Amino acid sequence: MHPIFLKLGPIEIRYYGLMYVIAFVLGYFLVRAEARRRGILPRSEDVLDLFLVVIPLAIVCARLYYVAFEWDLYRASPWEIVMVWHGGLAIHGGIIGGVVGLFIVSRWKRAPFWRLADAVAPALVLGQVLGRIGNFLNGDAFGTPTDLPWGIVFPPTSPAGAAYPGIALHPAMLYEALGNLLIFALLWRLRTRLARPGFLTSVYFMSYAAVRFACEFFRGDALMLGPWRAAQVASVALIAGFGTWFLVGRLWRPAA
Repeated sequence: MHPIFLKLGPIEIRYYGLMYVIAFVLGYFLVRAEARRRGILPRSEDVLDLFLVVIPLAIVCARLYYVAFEWDLYRASPWEIVMVWHGGLAIHGGIIGGVVGLFIVSRWKRAPFWRLADAVAPALVLGQVLGRIGNFLNGDAFGTPTDLPWGIVFPPTSPAGAAYPGIALHPAMLYEALGNLLIFALLWRLRTRLARPGFLTSVYFMSYAAVRFACEFFRGDALMLGPWRAAQVASVALIAGFGTWFLVGRLWRPAA
């Protein structure tokens, strides 16, 4: 395992960043196809504007969310805050930033928010699959020690290897990648079904909450909120709670 894909003099292209670039490119074409099929954002430039707003907001919020929970580490080395290639992008912060960006674009482009969110949901979770593969190649978002045959000993130069030198760990990032891939397959199958706008988004929120809640038990670098794992608290409060509210308050409400 090697985190660097290509090195040209002082320039490094790391697998971690490469996987995100691939995710953004695939996401662009998926969102463009879905937005056109749904009759929103018909121009390619509109979809590009969507990505230019949503992606920076998602990355910034993902980083700030992580830094907020690990402030004791970053207080002494604040320059590390911008070094995202060292790991440390929290998906729940990214989702918050993404939702804000999506709302801004929906108002800017006069596109129905929930229909736009449904067009984005499959691409989002596919991007999470690729992001977790990037975590694996980078050796972060790692798991706890295990004696199972698929346990992985990470290189000592990786975050996982530094935390647990010479010890086989659960590939927790790959567990989540597999769960997210199943969610993508589900959303892709459901995307053409007739349902109220926002249905696909609620399926994403609730299914991802379940996957992340389960995978968090195997994480060896979990962010903590007192005695609780922050990702599990966020999954229940922010994602599962929102999804349940949407199903009860919107999908079961008689159509106007």
